[in-house]
Amino acid sequence: MGKLKFSKKFIALFSIIVLLSFIIQSNRILFYPSNIKIVKGENKSLDITFPFSLSTDKEKDDVIEASANNTENISFKKTYSLNGIGTGKAEIQIKFLGLIPIKNYNVDVIDRPELIPGGNAIGVRLNTKGVLVVAVTDLIGVDNERYSPARDAGIKVGDSILEIDGIKVNDAEHVVKILNEVKDKKVKILVQRNKAEFITEATPVQCIQDNSYRLGVWVRDKTSGIGTLTYLDKESGKFGALGHGIVDSDTGKLLSVDKGKIMNARISKIEQGKKGSPGEIRGVFYEANNIAGDITLNNSFGIFGTLRKEYLETIKNKPIPIGFKEEVKEGKAYIYTTVNDDKVEKFEVEILKVQPQVKPDQKSMVIKVTDEKLLELTGGIVQGMSGSPIIQDGKLIGAITHVFVNDPTKGYGIFIEWMLEHENNPR
Repeated sequence: MGKLKFSKKFIALFSIIVLLSFIIQSNRILFYPSNIKIVKGENKSLDITFPFSLSTDKEKDDVIEASANNTENISFKKTYSLNGIGTGKAEIQIKFLGLIPIKNYNVDVIDRPELIPGGNAIGVRLNTKGVLVVAVTDLIGVDNERYSPARDAGIKVGDSILEIDGIKVNDAEHVVKILNEVKDKKVKILVQRNKAEFITEATPVQCIQDNSYRLGVWVRDKTSGIGTLTYLDKESGKFGALGHGIVDSDTGKLLSVDKGKIMNARISKIEQGKKGSPGEIRGVFYEANNIAGDITLNNSFGIFGTLRKEYLETIKNKPIPIGFKEEVKEGKAYIYTTVNDDKVEKFEVEILKVQPQVKPDQKSMVIKVTDEKLLELTGGIVQGMSGSPIIQDGKLIGAITHVFVNDPTKGYGIFIEWMLEHENNPR
């Protein structure tokens, strides 16, 4: 009788262990990214535990090959090696007991991209699409009455005014000119809000202060600053920089690009970063005869565009392979950045933490500056260094994005993979 009870307890305990193992493995399978990238000629490992197994599309054996080995000392676990045979797309499938499909994975075998890392200080000049509304105010008309045409029309801070009565708005002065030509006639206004466009109507009011006709909005049409070039592709002429988007200082909204340029810049002054006060690199740049490229896109992952032929001809650096997010590890790395005149230098950093990201995010890894020379010059990571490329094991793996305000020796970095995925994406 005692043996029977012991047997039942053992079976129950064994069943619980099997069930827990099943649940853990199921979660791992379900939450593992559905899209897997493998570099041609390289491989990627997947650990699969019984009762699950992996099967491949036999028609794609010229793209991918899967081989399995039992992991040492763990008879229920198999490590599958996915070998990239040739470029192309294939599908693998996880099955329960070799019969019931649980999850499909899309495998993309690619050639490893190679890019030239930047580190160059650049001046950025950005003209917005239309004009950006940074404030909505009341007006006092010539009749001493208070009005707010923009507010009554539903216009809000962060909106962009694209057209007035069918006329494309170029800049702030153009808005004033159009309104003073139409006077107190009701106008149709094309507005953009969060990528969506709509038309509203408003009647300009003649102000008592200067007799000009206005809507009751403060607008901005351009911005400029210093940043760092992350990468360039000499063959296509494409570039990426900053690792984060340019936002308006008043509204916090991403600026929608109409025209934009990057220019060579020279560092003129460095304000060291201190606890509670992020430092800043200040530089000078001149637009005349100094334009390096044209900005076509400003999104959450950087600014992107095309470099001009004259600038590309001056580039002598060789391209290096990129490192995918799965290859990034904690430990020593380097950044390229400019802290003296226009000279790109190499500085040592340490990757303290790597985030296992499935979706794109600016905060992919935590970086700490360990280079004594850079710490002495800047105190760590400062404004203007955003976009500085991060190199690990001879691969371009990402870019500096933000500094820790309470510890300027540390900051965030973004995976280069996220920047490349979004160099043509307006979001």
